[in-house]
Amino acid sequence: MLDTAQKLIRETAQKLGLDDKQIDELIAINAEHDFEIEMENGQKYQAYRMQHNNKLGPYKGGVRFHPQVDIDEVKALATLMSFKTAAVGLPLGGGKGGVVVNPKELTEAELEELSRKYVRGLHKHIGPDKDVPAPDVNTNAKIIDWMVDEFEQLTGDKTKASFTGKSINNGGSLGRNAATGRGGVIVLRELLAKNKKKTAITYAVQGFGNVGAFFAMVAQKEQPSWKLVAATDSSGGVYNPAGLSARALGRYKKVGGKLSAYQTGKSISNEELVGLEVDVLVLAALEDSVTKDNVEEVKAPVILELANGPVSYDAYKSLSKDKKIVIPDILANSGGVIVSYLEWVQNRSGEHWPEDKVNRELENYLVEATDQIYAYSQTYKMTLTEAAFAAAIKRLIS
Repeated sequence: MLDTAQKLIRETAQKLGLDDKQIDELIAINAEHDFEIEMENGQKYQAYRMQHNNKLGPYKGGVRFHPQVDIDEVKALATLMSFKTAAVGLPLGGGKGGVVVNPKELTEAELEELSRKYVRGLHKHIGPDKDVPAPDVNTNAKIIDWMVDEFEQLTGDKTKASFTGKSINNGGSLGRNAATGRGGVIVLRELLAKNKKKTAITYAVQGFGNVGAFFAMVAQKEQPSWKLVAATDSSGGVYNPAGLSARALGRYKKVGGKLSAYQTGKSISNEELVGLEVDVLVLAALEDSVTKDNVEEVKAPVILELANGPVSYDAYKSLSKDKKIVIPDILANSGGVIVSYLEWVQNRSGEHWPEDKVNRELENYLVEATDQIYAYSQTYKMTLTEAAFAAAIKRLIS
């Protein structure tokens, strides 16, 4: 993922006329925090926080707890966040954090200890005006609430603006859980209209987790002419050309059901979903879901990147050559960081907005950003991916 992000940045920057020194400065990480967390039971865990660029505002980005976290992944995600916030016009920079751990192997008390000790290792480098972390893979509002409390105890800060993604009762924002999926619907809707694509579309979702499920449920409510025909989770999934109910799938998942066992349709693997003949392929699972090894199987003319880096650099080049439209992650999945920013604004001003106001603000940011990025793509004869990076680069070097 780091290689893909850096290649896209370098390639787009060269098209904009930047020299090697300017490009190297765009790619460079401002600060690297690499430390070890030692638990009371003697177990040790490697922890990271990468702070990429804060020219536009405080660093912003999630914290993930996962056994496969590594320094290159965290650097890549911090870099992408800088370009994501810049691409959509937020006054924020980019950061990312992680701990190499399987949280499922921890008791709740150990999970709280780990969360608090992560903050102890970083509290001098983070805060409302420095770096504002958020939840990511395997972290949630409960974990963030522990982190906020620890930061408050260590620093005396009572604004709760030190982290976003908090519980609603602890200063979190309404609309945050659905924001990334909702944002994907807004961006896809706008780009389909601009490209004069048909409004009645079929789509498949790889990764029917939090983001993919919310995307499909918002689409079912607000875009009734869009038909969900396939969905997968880590177990595999289901395909039904007659259509699937996102709400029914969501209810099934909520009670622990695996989509590979869902009865309304034909069982399908994640690999098979990539090759379905649909109008839009929604990639909401993991990075590198489409690579040079399976890109030839992609039949959808539009690919929506709701995960971070789901299309490798080689696959992106191949899809672009075939005139397929890749809607890049730094635009498509930016709804989450936009509403995180809105949560931070609410905390700083001591306000708590109703959900409809949050959704209106999200819509405003994404419609404006999509308009600008599409205009760049037309003016400079760029792909949408290049145009999104170009919009970000122009803000970061201005």
